[in-house]
Amino acid sequence: MRLSATLSHYIGRQFLLWFVAGLAALLALIYLLDTVELLRRAANRPEATFDIVVSMGLLKLPEIGQEVFPFVILFAGMYTFWRLTRTQELVVARASGISVWQFMTPVLGWAVIIGLVLIMVLNPIFAAMMKRYETLENRYLRGQVSSLDIGSSGLWLRQVNKDGSYRIHADSLVPGRMEMRRVMVLISTPERKLAARLDAASAVLADGFWDLSEVWYNQPGEPARFLPRYRLATDLTEERIQDSFSSPDTLSFWALPDFIHTLELTGLSPLRHRLYWHTLLSQPVLFAAMVLLAAAFSLRQMRGGGTLALLGAGVVSALVLFIVKDVIQALGLSGSVPVVLAAWAPAGVTVMLSVAALLHTEDG
Repeated sequence: MRLSATLSHYIGRQFLLWFVAGLAALLALIYLLDTVELLRRAANRPEATFDIVVSMGLLKLPEIGQEVFPFVILFAGMYTFWRLTRTQELVVARASGISVWQFMTPVLGWAVIIGLVLIMVLNPIFAAMMKRYETLENRYLRGQVSSLDIGSSGLWLRQVNKDGSYRIHADSLVPGRMEMRRVMVLISTPERKLAARLDAASAVLADGFWDLSEVWYNQPGEPARFLPRYRLATDLTEERIQDSFSSPDTLSFWALPDFIHTLELTGLSPLRHRLYWHTLLSQPVLFAAMVLLAAAFSLRQMRGGGTLALLGAGVVSALVLFIVKDVIQALGLSGSVPVVLAAWAPAGVTVMLSVAALLHTEDG
């Protein structure tokens, strides 16, 4: 017997209802905890007002919010299936010849749709929010005086000090030595007027300064001078440079491929961004896996009790899955595991195990 459209809409509507309710509750809790933590960090910074901290808490929601989506899918699926079974609605559906695979279809469909909407529509919005949050965090909580950016035109760096500021442009960066190639430096006064321009063949990051070589030093109204060496003060370190280039979660799903290509052209490793992109691609499959996992643990309680034990086992299984997922992704970032395998393995393995469990319990 085929699943009717009315029953399909009813089951899908139940799932969406509990998904929205669970997501709203978790996001409210996350927002409260994050705001309290931000207030603690801003306690000794008078420039970080209450309004700024509250807005930062809102902007930071996507950072953890995206991580809880699979758990909300799992909880919504478990509660939907458990409630429909407890009220005997699925019992009647089974008695009429509808299989478990049929009444899971609307929930699976909505889980995949939520995953697609998340990566294609919501992710660009979340990325813009995270980028704004990092800007405010650097300004009000970290007090950083330097910034980095990378684009198709190369690497840009901005440094502010008591004597003014300067901007560095380089065509490429050699990560092993932290050496920039074909460098241009624009030095400005505190009044933001151009004071000098330097053109160098290379610049190597040392302890507290950039060591420029083969430098042409230009000042307004004076002839250019050639300097074999020139030191430019900076507070950057190699670790900060590697960590400061647009973190993956500040880039939208649509912008990541071009940014990965730019990183490759500039000489920087795109491993972290490529892993994040594949992880986003695997989200719909992971969400479907959560529904299958929910069904495997919540549809058996009708056969002898033990509801809480089964639901608890489902939650523990999900926690183990995400611990394993983090371990595999850490291996992917280290280069020990291929990026595609690190991103797709958790979702794929969960789907196979959940389907096997359902086949065993439902189809004998």
